[in-house]
Amino acid sequence: MANPAGDSSIYYVPHNGWYPVVLAAGLMVMLTGLGSYLNAMSAGEAGSLTQTMIGFGVVAVVLYFWYAKVISENRQGLANDALKRSYVWGMGWFIFSEVMFFAAFFGALFYARVLSVAWLGGEGAKGLTGDYLWPDFEAVWPVMNTPNPAVFPGPDQNMNAPGSVSGWTGYLPFYNTVILLTSSWTVHVAHSAIKEANRTKLNIWLGLTVLLGIVFLILQVEEYVEAYNHMGLTLGTGIYGSTFFLLTGFHGFHVTLGTVILLVQFLRALRGHFTAKDCFGFEAASWYWHFVDVVWVGLFVFVYIV
Repeated sequence: MANPAGDSSIYYVPHNGWYPVVLAAGLMVMLTGLGSYLNAMSAGEAGSLTQTMIGFGVVAVVLYFWYAKVISENRQGLANDALKRSYVWGMGWFIFSEVMFFAAFFGALFYARVLSVAWLGGEGAKGLTGDYLWPDFEAVWPVMNTPNPAVFPGPDQNMNAPGSVSGWTGYLPFYNTVILLTSSWTVHVAHSAIKEANRTKLNIWLGLTVLLGIVFLILQVEEYVEAYNHMGLTLGTGIYGSTFFLLTGFHGFHVTLGTVILLVQFLRALRGHFTAKDCFGFEAASWYWHFVDVVWVGLFVFVYIV
């Protein structure tokens, strides 16, 4: 079904498809499998990720075919201005929901760090008094000791940057900040190349952005190895460990998704997609990437430095 020329009020309505139903089923399989695995792990049993991986595979396949269909429809000229505006609004609301997602986690960090620790130290109207806490408790952030270190160990040191660990690995958060800020600039240059109709420039700078995203993830894995093996920081080391891995882990997950999305845009660019007037797929990916970069700057300041 083609849109009448110049009529931006008419939508292209696709035929009924199997994508939403199968995607919902795949998500259900994946999440219930992950929940079962985590419950088994918490009970000290050997859990299995088989169901989770099956669900993930279904989700990946559905998203591949679904996005390929949307790209094909757009290449056929079926997506008119009214539909493209709905894409813009949809992406805008999605990023807003992500802002609220991370705002909740930053709020949890603020509550634990600024309010709860002070109250445990006896400060304020809600401050605890009496023999409620273990004798060695210190009302400072990060909380480094626990009531029973033999059963519930605390971290050996914090993750403040730079130089929290000896050698080059102590500067990993700083390196990753430079990498992400640089990638935000390179994706902007790639966007400018689309507007200039310079495909060589687009491919080079977009490919460099994807490479920087991969390097960031490699360095974050290295940082986690250092935290686990040399700093005693795990999910089981109290509120400091849980908030650290919650914030940095979810951000790393978003960087992974953003890198995959940019990789898809890079492959599309190599195939000759995108023009100055038709590049919303790339623009949506770049918006998401800029959002991920801004979140990391907040993480770097409030998790590693302050």
